[in-house]
Amino acid sequence: MALTKTASPIKDLVEAPPIPFVKGKAHRSGLRNLLPRAITHEGIVLDQHIREGRFQRSLSLITAFSSVLAGLEVTYEHYRGSYGQQIMYTPVIISPILAVAGVWGALNRRVARTVLPIVSLFTMLDGVVGFYFHVRGVARKPGGWRIPIFNVIMGPPVFAPLLFAISGFLGLIASLLRREDDPAHTSLPGMPRPRAGWLPRKLVREGIVFEQDVREGRFQRVLGVATAVSAFFSGIEALYSHYKNNFSYRVQWTPVLLTPVLMIAGIGTVWSRTMARTLLPLASILALLNGGIGFLYHVRGVVRRPGGLKKPFYNIVYGPPIFAPLLFAASGFLGVLASLLRRAD
Repeated sequence: MALTKTASPIKDLVEAPPIPFVKGKAHRSGLRNLLPRAITHEGIVLDQHIREGRFQRSLSLITAFSSVLAGLEVTYEHYRGSYGQQIMYTPVIISPILAVAGVWGALNRRVARTVLPIVSLFTMLDGVVGFYFHVRGVARKPGGWRIPIFNVIMGPPVFAPLLFAISGFLGLIASLLRREDDPAHTSLPGMPRPRAGWLPRKLVREGIVFEQDVREGRFQRVLGVATAVSAFFSGIEALYSHYKNNFSYRVQWTPVLLTPVLMIAGIGTVWSRTMARTLLPLASILALLNGGIGFLYHVRGVVRRPGGLKKPFYNIVYGPPIFAPLLFAASGFLGVLASLLRRAD
């Protein structure tokens, strides 16, 4: 019996036959042929790296950038609160540490395996603790949770700390990935594995399987759910932030309307491979664009305040939160990343 050879889409693209010439000009077919060869080649390599879980450096840098944005956002939000409690300084301190760990992890393999996951876990823990304090802050306002709508809108942003924790989640995932220059199907030395001597066998096995899935890019369902959760937090923040402004512009409704679409796409990824390849990337790209447009509107809002750029610090602190739309765009980025990954089945 003759053995059949399994086709590889990436190999087919890389080893495609030369483009035929028609009347002295290259015959271009398809979107890929309309782009420069360098761009299409890099796109194929990037896609292959993502599918095989080999983009640790890139995700480490993205973690650093996300941490900077979240840190700036929380810094002037807590400045508005006059740093009434000392714990409000913790995210301000942790965010630059995570940014440094992300950049350092992109340059150093050992740091990416040791320092980056530790700082990422502290960031996630700080986000959970901050969520508790924000819930308590709403409860301590006059009327507490008996007047939920008013106190949630006028009180501390409940889900903002969990958005801050997303940077830690990205850093933790980055620490489990292979690096871009690693071979496609080899294990890396130096990655500590759970020891069966003090952990239950089932827990050890599940931990190793999850690590392997992350390294091979086969955790699309997990990242799809993370996209949905991140979109929910960002959407709620946009809802009551824009509600305070009475939805003065129609464009302020767009993140509110786009949030459930991205949530459905992210959760639907758990059951549907088709949804992961169609609705999820479409909704995620729209979220990325919407976050960029929102960022421009927020910058314009700061410029239009009395004094404009002549009083940059005051107007940035007390104007519309500049980086909040980019946090919504980060949810879209998670969705795009999930749509490119392989599935566990």
